[in-house]
Amino acid sequence: MRSSPPRVAVVGYPNVGKSSLVNRLTGSREAVVHERPGVTRDRNEVVGEWNGRRFALVDTGGVDFADQDPLAEAIRAQARAGLVDAAAVVLVVDARAGVSPGDEDLARLLRAAERPVLVAANKCDTAADLPLAAEFHRLGLGDPLAVSAAQGLGTGDLLDRLSQLLPAVAGAEPDLGVRLAIIGRPNVGKSSLVNRFLGEERVIVSERAGTTRDAIDLPLSFDGRDLVLIDTAGLRRAAKVAESIEYYTALRSRRAAQRAEVALVVCDATDGVTAQDLRIAELAMRSGCATALVLNKWDLVGPDFDLDHQRARVQRKLRLRPRVLTTSAKTGRQVARLLQEGVALADRAAARIPTPELNRFLSEAVQARQPPARRGQRLKLLYIAQIGERPPRFAIQVNARSRVTRDYAYYLENRLRARYGMDGIPLVIDFVARGARAGRRKGQGAGANPRAAAR
Repeated sequence: MRSSPPRVAVVGYPNVGKSSLVNRLTGSREAVVHERPGVTRDRNEVVGEWNGRRFALVDTGGVDFADQDPLAEAIRAQARAGLVDAAAVVLVVDARAGVSPGDEDLARLLRAAERPVLVAANKCDTAADLPLAAEFHRLGLGDPLAVSAAQGLGTGDLLDRLSQLLPAVAGAEPDLGVRLAIIGRPNVGKSSLVNRFLGEERVIVSERAGTTRDAIDLPLSFDGRDLVLIDTAGLRRAAKVAESIEYYTALRSRRAAQRAEVALVVCDATDGVTAQDLRIAELAMRSGCATALVLNKWDLVGPDFDLDHQRARVQRKLRLRPRVLTTSAKTGRQVARLLQEGVALADRAAARIPTPELNRFLSEAVQARQPPARRGQRLKLLYIAQIGERPPRFAIQVNARSRVTRDYAYYLENRLRARYGMDGIPLVIDFVARGARAGRRKGQGAGANPRAAAR
């Protein structure tokens, strides 16, 4: 197995273009970019590759030593932490603005850090801007490189220099483990919960809603299993996403759900399970995530809270019937249980059920409830087999697909869930006419599209 790629900390004063440069160097759009300063706050790792050499660029928040706001101090702490395990550092400066006191403060910090440092003089968007980089020699960190995150100028030279500083990492592609997304509304305690999982202040926590902007991947080992926690920005109702920065952070949260295997939808226990919590759970399940709802801030709930009512409401509103768990990121109550549930959901979503067992299940289901008939012709269920996982996908051979009704498709789906412990796990059931090929048409199942199954 390949070890983790070497980390490169990308640091700089606010609004010098660090996130834009990270996206340019990795060929991605993982880092949130906006003209407003201070958008990036936590450390966000984005993996890139150049000339066969992999590396992880650690995008950090803008460091301003003169700003005494508590959030600015938290950003500085995150940036310092990013330097600890970095194999190299890229100091990004604004070539057009020239050397600022903030640049000099950072240069003093980096000279003491004893890490190889490359100075990237950003915003050299034309050949006429290239001489602007020379001013940054005075930082005492070697020859600055003129680059343009916007146009791509000089980024190849920067990557060449960077790859020379980094150790080669060989081996097979790593198995990153179970990808577990922590999603939910703003200010429900997602980042506090992630920090509790990790046992450290890895992401910034603030009472100010919207502190987290990026979807951040964080490796964790739990009970001998490798996990990747994905901390995400809060998801508001679409009508309340008033500015472009919230739009793009919400988009990254949705993409995080799409690349995760399991989603923990964090809710504020003092509010109960809200309509927006239910919408977020639906989004996660439509993305193919095995899902559970988590009532955080349980330490603030009074004795009159009706947990059974909340669970019944979720079961009634969400077809996939996810479990509702309780926790407190503040006290640590039931935190380990959440990780256990996440791993168990991932394992159940990846499991394969033997075909003989499935066909015994199908026979029992037919005996318990007779299939429907149309125009005097009864639906016959001939054979079932599992044809996929993550999420589980099943093919049932029938005599005629036109005789499958929505109600009977849901009946079989619910029986499968009850028999094999698949609450909260998306299922796809393809009803295949005798002689046709299973999975020929995507979304032809009860779990993906009941109307298609009922045609």
